[in-house]
Amino acid sequence: MTADLSKEEPKEGPADTPPPAEAAAPPVDPRLLVREEGFAGYWSEFRRKLRSGELGSLPVVVGLIVIGLVFQLRDSAFLGAENLSNLFVTAAGTGLIAVGVVFVLILGEIDLSVGSVSGLAAAVLAVLSVHHGVPEWLALLIALVTGALAGVLHGFFFARIGVPAFVVTLAGLLGWNGLMLQVLGSNGTINLDDSGLVAALTNHYFTDISAAYGLATLGVAVFFLASWRDARRREAAGVPSRPLSEIVLRTAALAVPAYAVAWLLNQYKGLPLALVIFLGVVVALDFALRRTSYGRKIFALGGSVEAARRAGVNVAAVRISVFALSGTMAALGGMFLASQINAANQSSGAGSLLMNAIAAAVIGGTSLFGGRGSTWSALLGVLVIQSIASGMALLGIASAVQYMITGAVLLAAVVIDSLSRRTQKTAGRV
Repeated sequence: MTADLSKEEPKEGPADTPPPAEAAAPPVDPRLLVREEGFAGYWSEFRRKLRSGELGSLPVVVGLIVIGLVFQLRDSAFLGAENLSNLFVTAAGTGLIAVGVVFVLILGEIDLSVGSVSGLAAAVLAVLSVHHGVPEWLALLIALVTGALAGVLHGFFFARIGVPAFVVTLAGLLGWNGLMLQVLGSNGTINLDDSGLVAALTNHYFTDISAAYGLATLGVAVFFLASWRDARRREAAGVPSRPLSEIVLRTAALAVPAYAVAWLLNQYKGLPLALVIFLGVVVALDFALRRTSYGRKIFALGGSVEAARRAGVNVAAVRISVFALSGTMAALGGMFLASQINAANQSSGAGSLLMNAIAAAVIGGTSLFGGRGSTWSALLGVLVIQSIASGMALLGIASAVQYMITGAVLLAAVVIDSLSRRTQKTAGRV
């Protein structure tokens, strides 16, 4: 007998199946709560970051303030217009080299050749422009290409052959220094044109007061517009964003020192061309590092090479490009150093230049362990080093003491970095 299927009752689901739940409320981002609490929320967030080792640029900024106060109390000329102007100009050459070092350190590697590459570039420029009559702008361009090619060679042996970067760049330190001596010849010193392009790098000043104030205004305006645009984009995407009041407060905090420095520079000779170029390079490369896919690939390699490779990053190409950038920045810094003495000689790129460039990057906050850093680290770090040197010179203290103090500051920076990483690891943030 066939059952009548049409009369069967519809099957019900299991008895223990719960009714559909209402849509769960989305989790609230703690950063939103912080901003809603006002000043108390920001203070508690600041304390949390300190406890978890997220120090950022705080140590170096505090260090700069302490250095400024100490030397100003010992000699009132330290924060004077002339001394600060000379400090910025002198810091540009080493600072530009340190910017290239920052990129290499983010990879978790080291470049020991930057001093020798800067000297070689200066020698190439001098020989071409003085001895062979090549136009100075073209000689400068060839010198920059020379630095880039040296970096490509380092990167090739490191990324393709597998030779450790320490060994490759140590060989470059010796080899490029020898080549520089060979290029300079038996005379050993080649004087540059006093009124030439290279001489103007550190000797030209924009004397109109509107230049310094204009640069300060441009910097403040760009910062505000970039922050406001970023906040609007984040708000449109439904992620936490800074309120307008916070953006205005941050902009004001930037405007005060910017206009103060502009006023001081106008009390001396005006806005130095060297400072304009240095800041331009720092801002441009900071944008490339933080706002482009290329920069994200560099940070990815610094965090984990294998993870970056699995994510599709061309590891060898990025590594070679970073060393090429380091060589280019070393050559550019060499142009500024040659401009300061208006010559290329056998001591170009020698002495403490290499150590100061690496120390500037590390003191400014770039991690020796890779994966963390910024071009602003080079700016802050070189200001620390140059401030110490300038203050020591004003007080008539021997350079030996300067080296010891700089070494102590470098050690302190590395210790802070190590403790910060350990604290972050304990807090589960690394």
